[in-house]
Order: sequence, then structure tokens, then C-alpha cells
Amino acid sequence: MDHEPIVNPIPPVVIVLCLIVVGVELVLSMGAAGFVGGPLAVGWRLMAMQDYGFSPAVLDRVLSVGDFSFDVIKRFVTYGFVHGSFTQSLFAAALLLALGKFVGDVFRTGAVLLVFVGSLIFGAIVFGLFVGGTTPLLGIYPAVYGLIGAYTYVIWLRLGQTGQNQLQAFRLIGFLLALQLVFGLIFGSSPVWIAELAGFTFGFGISTVAAPGGWTALLVKLRERS
Repeated sequence: MDHEPIVNPIPPVVIVLCLIVVGVELVLSMGAAGFVGGPLAVGWRLMAMQDYGFSPAVLDRVLSVGDFSFDVIKRFVTYGFVHGSFTQSLFAAALLLALGKFVGDVFRTGAVLLVFVGSLIFGAIVFGLFVGGTTPLLGIYPAVYGLIGAYTYVIWLRLGQTGQNQLQAFRLIGFLLALQLVFGLIFGSSPVWIAELAGFTFGFGISTVAAPGGWTALLVKLRERS
């Protein structure tokens, strides 16, 4: 007799993405601690930031020179897997598991990847357009915010189905933005929030077609409100 698990397992695509984040961080942290790689490994994190990180200068190179080489284009995605510290990556991985599980329980594997990768790319593009110079963009947070956008869309639809106030779906992103403001006032602001907000916008927007039912489900809800 088959028994359904009490807790739904985490979707494999989310586990794989999380393992990549954790795996990269373990290598960089162990290198910095001198456990692997010898003396040169101390600089692995800096090298990874230089070779795989993103900055507005990368977008400038694409737009001004038309450089679409792999070394340049890869940075629109690879920056998400390089973090500034062990703590930052660990917290990001935890958020990825939690939000990825919720979204992955509703979305198909391809849709989860679309939200994840698309949020990284869109976050980098918007960051490059609004932030100047060589300000670095690192970490998976734009993709996490993209998953928050997908999560918000699902909640938005469900609240609409039960006739509740759909603005409640935006409480999480509202709380996070308020938290960003408080931390910015205390410790100084960082333009990374631009990429994160862009990631959220992409995640919410693409969910109108990527979520089960896609555009049709959205139109039904909009018609119900008219």
C-alpha cells in the first residue's frame, strides 16, 4: 500500500540549484581557510568575483561594443552563484530552499528555472541600467526575490479565488523592502536592492504565463473583478 509523504519533498530542480550555491561557497570558504588549494586559494573568492561577477561595466560593454562573447554574457547568470561571505550564501541557500519548495510545488520544473534564471538576468540588466561604474552585483538574491514574486502571484490568485483582499499577497515583499530601508538607514544603503526589486517584478510578471493555467487563469480572475 502506497503512503503519501506527510511533507511534500523539495523539487529536484531546487535541490540542484541549492547544491550549486552551497558547493561553490564550500570551495571558496575552504580555500580561504587554507584547507584546499594551497596559498593561492586564499584569493579564490576575489578571483571568482572578477571572473564571474557582474557590474554595470559588463552591460555597458554589451551595449556599446556589442560584445556578446561567452565570457561577458555568462556573468548575467554566474554572478548569482558567487557570494561575498559564507553567511550571505548560507542565508541565500536557506531562502532558496524555502521559497523554491513552495513555488516548485505549484510550478513545473521548466517554469521554476525560467523564474530563477530570468530573475537573475533581468535583475542584472536593470542594475546595470540604473547603477553606474563598476559597482559589483553578487549573490543569488535577485533570483530569490524572483521566487518571492512567483510566490506572491500564487497567493494573489488564491486570495482572489476565496474573495479576500488580494493586496495581502504583497505583505512579504512589503516587509522585506521595509527591512531593506531600515538596514539602509542604519548601515548605509546598497544599490543591490534595485536588482532584487527587478527580480521580484520579473518573477511576478512571468508567473502570469508560467504558472499552471497561465494567462487564462489571470484573465479569469480579472474578469471576475470587473
